[in-house]
Amino acid sequence: MTKADIVDEIAKATGLTKIETKAVVDGVFTSIINSIAEGKRIELRGFGVFKSKSRKPRMARNPKTGELVPLEKRYVPVFKPSPEFLNKVNDSMKDKNGE
Repeated sequence: MTKADIVDEIAKATGLTKIETKAVVDGVFTSIINSIAEGKRIELRGFGVFKSKSRKPRMARNPKTGELVPLEKRYVPVFKPSPEFLNKVNDSMKDKNGE
């Protein structure tokens, strides 16, 4: 599913135009990105939590040359789904796979 698919579904469900819906979706994504970049934690009940996590400096390996490459400390965005989200996915996949 792409962002355009999400915009289409929301527009159909709400009656908003696709242009209005795209502006809202873009606004939500921008807010999430900016908040995570500022080190904030975003909790959406029933959906999950977005936050940033630090990664320790380490030595990595270039897969082409095998050369060791030092990686500095860095921060990565992470998402932890809520229990409701996890249960919905597991139930749907079990039904889909006939389990």
